[in-house]
Amino acid sequence: MANTGAGKAKKRDINRMGYLFVLPFITVFLIFSVYPVLRTLYLSFTNYKGYGDAVFAGIDNYVRVVKDKFFWRDLWNTIKIWGVNIVLQLGMAFLLTVIFSDIKYKIRGLAVFRAVYYLPNLIAATSVAFLFKTLLDWKYGSFNQLLMALGITQQQVNWLGSTSTAPYVISVIGAWMWFGNSFIVLMAGVQGIPKDYFEAAAIDGAGRWRVFAKITLPLLRPIMLYVFVTSLIGGLQLFDLPFLMNGNAPGTAGEPSGSLQTVVMYLYKFGFETHQVGYASAIAYTLFFIILIVSVIQFKTLGREDD
Repeated sequence: MANTGAGKAKKRDINRMGYLFVLPFITVFLIFSVYPVLRTLYLSFTNYKGYGDAVFAGIDNYVRVVKDKFFWRDLWNTIKIWGVNIVLQLGMAFLLTVIFSDIKYKIRGLAVFRAVYYLPNLIAATSVAFLFKTLLDWKYGSFNQLLMALGITQQQVNWLGSTSTAPYVISVIGAWMWFGNSFIVLMAGVQGIPKDYFEAAAIDGAGRWRVFAKITLPLLRPIMLYVFVTSLIGGLQLFDLPFLMNGNAPGTAGEPSGSLQTVVMYLYKFGFETHQVGYASAIAYTLFFIILIVSVIQFKTLGREDD
């Protein structure tokens, strides 16, 4: 009995040692993840300006957000950019998935293609923004020069300074950056589908699009849900590309295009330029609740089982 008790005590001591190994992660997580979230929630109910005391203001900041027409305008700008982005991104990803998952093609070198398609995702957004801002410069950009040399246009197009083109340029660039990631995730889902389904469909003479619609697409529903939700979260938090590529109209300087003003850029304005930290925190949590509601709707629509 004494040996049994000593063994249990030793086992408890060993188990306690595990907490020491996870303690650094838990400490960092609480300080840099949990605390900022809770602190932002608290500040959203105050009139804190980044300095001085935070005076409690109740739900005044949230009422202001709901009544703020510029917040809703910028949210609509963000949704437009994300909407075009996700259509192009998933369209290219699905097309490549159909091609590479077709057993009739038997395309070799999938690992090489995946690396090439994923490469834009590894480039820093700052570098991408600088590259395309240079290429699409309305006066000296290579893209305009090429279009004029080919006779497609007769004058320079202000791609980043026009409200009719700027949001869609950002959408296309974002789709180019992220379609490789979506393709890899979808292909991982396809590779998890038993090959017997595809072989049986091929024997029955089913076409590649019918196989994709009747076999691949239904079985990829969980993967699609993941891609949609993560894309929504990232899309509604879009900041770097529009912020770095806000186009200038011809003959002006430092005049950003209003169509590129996203909701996170609006948050940045109050949090870091006008020092209305309390209101910026309320904007952040309003955006969080919008993302939460839309994500729940996506779970209900894409995540439900077939009848």
